[in-house]
Amino acid sequence: MCLAVPFEIIEIDGKNGVGIYAGVRKNIRLDFIKNPEIGQFVMVHAGFAIEVLDREQAMMDVEAFAEMEEALMQ
Repeated sequence: MCLAVPFEIIEIDGKNGVGIYAGVRKNIRLDFIKNPEIGQFVMVHAGFAIEVLDREQAMMDVEAFAEMEEALMQ
């Protein structure tokens, strides 16, 4: 099973970036994102940002992932 996870872009260096999700920093590629900006939320799959999310959608996705993680821990 493959998942895409919402990350907030916190650093950009050309087509390379760093994103953060739940306190985890991850190097990500930004090849598929037109004009990436720090502070944007992107869905990341296999190390590549594949879609820009608006902040509201990103927060809903983060909450859904947290609920799923909590359910799996029980």
